[in-house]
Amino acid sequence: MKKFIKAGLRGVAAAIVIGLGVWAWWHFQPQDLPDGFAAGNGRIEAVEIDIAARTAGRIREILVNEGDFVRAGQVLAKMDTAVLEAQLREAEAQLRRALTVDKAAIRCRIRHLDRASPERSLKS
Repeated sequence: MKKFIKAGLRGVAAAIVIGLGVWAWWHFQPQDLPDGFAAGNGRIEAVEIDIAARTAGRIREILVNEGDFVRAGQVLAKMDTAVLEAQLREAEAQLRRALTVDKAAIRCRIRHLDRASPERSLKS
């Protein structure tokens, strides 16, 4: 009989200790969540967004990590623009050459017209 009483007292004591532990855990839990966090039950589905560059090229530097929060318009990566800059210099050189050829053609036409003008005036 004493064994049953000792076992019962141990059970009650264990229940009290467990109860106090649960109460302490519940009581000392922070009630408010930090900004940007929410609590609840349910299913969360993330939105995956594909991004693309306006032009093809190599990435020089990645400025964010996977899982980081980003804002609309934020720069995520920087491209290596060496090839694009070379293409720009080439196009500018072609433009200068074309303008030079056009100026030379205009000068030739003006000289031709100047030479032709006195001859026309003498014939008339």
